[in-house]
Amino acid sequence: MLDFTIKDIFNKELPADPVQENARRQVTEACFSFVTPKKTSNPKMLHVSDEMAKSLGLSVEKIASEEFKNVFTGNEVHSNTSPYAMCYGGHQFGHWAGQLGDGRAINLFEVLHDNKRWTLQLKGAGETPYSRTADGLAVLRSSIREYLCSEAMYHLGVPTTRALSLALSGDQVLRDVMYDGNTAYEKGAIVCRTAESFLRFGNYQILAARRDVKTLKILVDYTIKHHFSHLGIPSKETYISFFKEVTDRSLEMVIHWQRVGFVHGVMNTDNMSILGLTIDYGPYGWLEGYDHGWTPNTTDNTHKRYRYGTQPEIVLWNLYQLANTLYLLIEEAEPLEAILEYYQEKFPEVYMQMMREKLGLFSSKETDEKLVSDLEEVLQKSETDMTIFFRLLANISKKDTVQNAIKKIEKAFYTPSEIVDELKLSWENWFQNYLERLEDETISDEDKKTKMNAVNPKYVLRNYMAQLAIDDADKGNYTLLNELYELLKNPYDEQPKHEKWFRKRPEWARNKVGCSMLSCSS
Repeated sequence: MLDFTIKDIFNKELPADPVQENARRQVTEACFSFVTPKKTSNPKMLHVSDEMAKSLGLSVEKIASEEFKNVFTGNEVHSNTSPYAMCYGGHQFGHWAGQLGDGRAINLFEVLHDNKRWTLQLKGAGETPYSRTADGLAVLRSSIREYLCSEAMYHLGVPTTRALSLALSGDQVLRDVMYDGNTAYEKGAIVCRTAESFLRFGNYQILAARRDVKTLKILVDYTIKHHFSHLGIPSKETYISFFKEVTDRSLEMVIHWQRVGFVHGVMNTDNMSILGLTIDYGPYGWLEGYDHGWTPNTTDNTHKRYRYGTQPEIVLWNLYQLANTLYLLIEEAEPLEAILEYYQEKFPEVYMQMMREKLGLFSSKETDEKLVSDLEEVLQKSETDMTIFFRLLANISKKDTVQNAIKKIEKAFYTPSEIVDELKLSWENWFQNYLERLEDETISDEDKKTKMNAVNPKYVLRNYMAQLAIDDADKGNYTLLNELYELLKNPYDEQPKHEKWFRKRPEWARNKVGCSMLSCSS
């Protein structure tokens, strides 16, 4: 028997939807609705994160049990638990969308292990009152992407939700991948996601939008009690401190995104974790060619609201919406505005510090800002792979000539033959300034390389890599899925046996669906 230490609090301490029927509806004066996962026809466990299993106290024998398979595919409700779906709203692409909620996510229960709390949630386990016109199910391709990416982000050092398991449901699910009318049946799948909590900005927003201040206060007080208890007993001052910490955590998260070149793709307020975790892996991607204007989300192709370069600004915009929500409790704008101004002042400082570390600069000079901006400009003039460029940059020595330095990073150029004339001169000028700046550092070349390689990953989950694993899995071959899972556990290590993955995006993947073009159903 799965002997979890079940410690449910969300569905015990917060107001529940009194309606028990699992029908689409507006849910008011409540934070969640009780719901039962849908039974599947022929579930099969494909992969389990050994690390997450250990974090939950699960042995190899427990993972291999029928009970584990049944609980984490929704076919069995664990004893003495009451699964539920959360109610929330949100701004989607800048517009208020009203009630959204867990349309295809069902929280199973909360577990305590080694003094750490985990909420276990199934994605793709059936309809909820918040499913609207959707079926509440998920398919294999999107489930593989979420499963691999959340674990990859954890090992990159990015604050994130995680994943415990990936399973096939045995059922077929109808999907329109690119929203172009071409529907097709795909293999159904279910991911078990894990986090301390899945609370989002939208959980609070929906209550404020309805002017349900009573329930809003209950939820905020609950959040502080269980997730920000160090701030003290709920009060006006505590609410302000709470917003400040959410702001700090959100800033830390997005700085990590920029550091590794991750683009979330759909930064709606309902996809912003109150704990500062990366949440909801849909149309995400890593930069291939360094480009501030790139977004992997085809839905966002026209306005590119959620492109790589605007992610820090969107976090700020989302924080403004949360501030408007908390204002109902604080009833004073000035302290909230001060925190938002703090974010705007703090971001350039922490961004510059992050870029210094990526460049191997461990002292500070006034000219560093220009060095960074000049680099960002020249990187975008030539199609240059971000991950490979910064990884190879660590090999550069203070004694290198400009030409030697360029030679060392040449592998990062998608078309080296284009680096001529004015573009070549731009690169030469930048490297001349960079080499001169390195002379100001007292650290040895060897120590510099070690420190740079600790912040510049060698391996990231490029979309073409995930797509290859998806293609194989669709044929029943899960070898590559496991290979990528193991590779991404150590993204900063050299891993010579996996050198084949340290490469630019293949040309065949440039415009392939799933590699460069992704929708919100991805």
